[in-house]
Amino acid sequence: MTAEQPTKQRIQSIDILRGAIMLIMAIDHTREYFHKGAITYNPTDLATTYPALFFTRWITHFCAPIFVFLSGISAYLAGSRRTKGQLSGFLIKRGLWLVFVELVLITFALSLNPLYNAFALQVIWAIGVSMIILGILVWLPLWAIGTIGVILIVGHDLLMQIKLPPNSLEDTLLKVFFTAQGFVAPLDKSHFVFVLYAILPWTGIMLLGYTFGTLYKTGSNPAGRQKFLLYSAGGLMLLFIGLRYSNAYGDPAPWAVQKDGLFTLMSFINVSKYPPSLLYSCLTLSVGLFVLAVTENARGKLAAFFKVYGSVPFFYYVLHFYLIRILSVVLFFAQGFKSSQIITPNMPFLFSPPGMGLNLGYTYLVWLGIILLLYYPCRWFSKYKQHHKQWWLSYL
Repeated sequence: MTAEQPTKQRIQSIDILRGAIMLIMAIDHTREYFHKGAITYNPTDLATTYPALFFTRWITHFCAPIFVFLSGISAYLAGSRRTKGQLSGFLIKRGLWLVFVELVLITFALSLNPLYNAFALQVIWAIGVSMIILGILVWLPLWAIGTIGVILIVGHDLLMQIKLPPNSLEDTLLKVFFTAQGFVAPLDKSHFVFVLYAILPWTGIMLLGYTFGTLYKTGSNPAGRQKFLLYSAGGLMLLFIGLRYSNAYGDPAPWAVQKDGLFTLMSFINVSKYPPSLLYSCLTLSVGLFVLAVTENARGKLAAFFKVYGSVPFFYYVLHFYLIRILSVVLFFAQGFKSSQIITPNMPFLFSPPGMGLNLGYTYLVWLGIILLLYYPCRWFSKYKQHHKQWWLSYL
């Protein structure tokens, strides 16, 4: 296929929201490599954090669930151009490709370790395996896919109470599929897998997004779609507030009154991402649905800016990690660290010695520079994808 092909029609509200969360996501990844002390303490631990740092981390909690949800919508829209068999095959192959990318490209970007002593299974892994599962489930009626998704989102918190013999096969499978909060699985004496994203809670979010994809099928009513999205957003937010206030169910970390009003608010909204609790999903998806509704007819330079990144999320995601790591190596030498300090004992990630980093304000400046540096490459690739139809572009 050549550039003579007609351009592909995109849904602008999806690209705007996806672009916004991709940029917000980069805040956290920049913080992890540039903020001094990022490796040694938890920014959402109310005993040690401060508001600016807490909200720097907290705002990025919206990225993964909204991105996974939008991936579900995109999968449904991809199915509108394919038979069930073609869609199933495409999702399974793309899922396998994403798992490969996580294990090879993203793992190396995180660690810069050519020996691959540590594999990090994060959001791309979760999306990839969820796509494989969705590729199997697409043969079911839409209501059945949606029901499975809701059951996984609502019910998986019950499994957090199950205790199995440590390091048993059953315990490992439970963690990998449902309850992982940072589970380390050794492969041998010098290699291990770090499982941060348990699979099936994220699969539930993708399946829910797949059912919402019907709102965007050809001939759908934009006004009706907007109304449904707003009602859904409001319903999820009310469910979040009610369940969170009661501390009855939906998150393993209850909130409590703190030393002042701001810290009490921080406790209230400090819901669990690993694995994504019911309340975490309600809070983040409610905001995502609201933004989808209000950007239905968005225009202007800011909307166009977000759309550039949102139209090429995979391209941006891989590039931004490598750019962050290249700049972190520059910072390593600029701050006077020596080649002998490239490797930190008992640390699988290179060029991350104790004491390296910047204050939070400078970290934000680095983040801003990263997203601006990637604007023109992303704009070029977005235009290329619109005017070209090679098969491999569907995997990027």
